[in-house]
Amino acid sequence: MSTFHTIKALKEGNTSVFRELFNEYHRKVYLYVLSKTNSQYIAEETTQITFIKLWNYREQLNESDQVGKLLFHMARATCIDLFRKDAVRERVLKLEKPAENEAWYGNDTVEVKELQQRIKHAVGNMPPVRRKVFELSRYEFKSYKEIAALLSLSVKTVENHMALAIKHLRKSLMLLVLLFLR
Repeated sequence: MSTFHTIKALKEGNTSVFRELFNEYHRKVYLYVLSKTNSQYIAEETTQITFIKLWNYREQLNESDQVGKLLFHMARATCIDLFRKDAVRERVLKLEKPAENEAWYGNDTVEVKELQQRIKHAVGNMPPVRRKVFELSRYEFKSYKEIAALLSLSVKTVENHMALAIKHLRKSLMLLVLLFLR
């Protein structure tokens, strides 16, 4: 079956075509990601997410795209997303739970807790949709595309909400940050 007919059948929801693609490319995508990351876990996660995305976004595919090229591009982007989410998660965990070997003094702990409370309060004062977008992005580590799908918004609207949320936080916390850093 030609690439055009394969993508066309996939866009129409043909599960047998999807199964054929899965059987043909699953191992190839897995080995590609494994060669880049040296992590079986990341390779497995990326491969599964790649095929889920292929199915979920099948209606938006372009018939002129080559299936193999498309899958490897999706796998690469998915892998990068996973690494970004892990990096953000690590930063958040470091802020929430300071390392035991670091010298944290009583005043520092109080200031950190106060800053966390102020952030929580500032987020709580956001309009409901903006707050939800912010929480999904920063606390649940969802991508803008995932948030858009969950909330039935466009990706551009999600981007705008995040920009406004960050602007709101900056404005709300500027004085506290200046005092905190002195």
